[in-house]
Amino acid sequence: MRSLLLLYVVLVAAAAAARAPAAEAWGKEGHYMTCKIADNFLTEEAAAGVKELLPAWANGELAEACSWADSQRFRYKWSSALHFADTPGDCAFSYARDCHDTKGEKDRCVVGAINNYTAALMDSDSPYDPTESLMFLAHFVGDVHQPLHCGHADDLGGNTIIVHWYTRKGNLHHVWDVSVIETAMKDFYDNDQATMIDAIQTNITDVWSNEEKEWEACRLRTKTCAETYAKESALLACDAYEGVEQDITLGDEYFFKALPVVEKRIAQGGVRLAAILNRIFSGKNGSLQNS
Repeated sequence: MRSLLLLYVVLVAAAAAARAPAAEAWGKEGHYMTCKIADNFLTEEAAAGVKELLPAWANGELAEACSWADSQRFRYKWSSALHFADTPGDCAFSYARDCHDTKGEKDRCVVGAINNYTAALMDSDSPYDPTESLMFLAHFVGDVHQPLHCGHADDLGGNTIIVHWYTRKGNLHHVWDVSVIETAMKDFYDNDQATMIDAIQTNITDVWSNEEKEWEACRLRTKTCAETYAKESALLACDAYEGVEQDITLGDEYFFKALPVVEKRIAQGGVRLAAILNRIFSGKNGSLQNS
């Protein structure tokens, strides 16, 4: 029998020089699960602060707003570069080398975005809208944990590598974005998202209980540990590319290898998002707007 969980990701598809704001990142299900996991680790103070900043249409649910950043790519075209941090393909992420947009502007990558929106939420005098900052932050923490968001620059995070998932033609990024999730949902979860979330949470409290505190630990005081998360993803991305070539057919062997990675990265993303939000709202009496 295969395993638990899911993954639903995306990096922006693009032309040679720049990525077009066409695809999502992690996908709705992956972002929703990441934020639902985060809910379980929020302090009362942070939960109250988050709820206060959420837009009315989210109905007090952070998870409902976690895909908002993908829906704004056409409105905020400048945000496309903030969803990923591709590398030259050396299995390593270097902030100085890799955190820039296609025009070479520094700090414009998913790591820079996480640091930026965290700082904005911690500063009551920030010119950024706090509600949008929260929704961008929650989304980008999910993105940085998707390995192909720190994939190879020359193939746009796997978007230009054509593969067959069992019998369906697509690309490597689409496999990590949609296909692995669809297969897992069909085979294990009866298309019930709540069951998948429960499975991840169970793994956190049981299988990964000795690791959870390490995931959330961050000793940096002036920024987040997002660079560490990107380094993890860049290393995992190399595993995702291993043995893959143009027009290859991927099936059970690849699925069994990918699914546990997806499970753990969603879990880590949720735990770490909660840790960042707990830090942001600590001592703010549940409110950023009135601090």
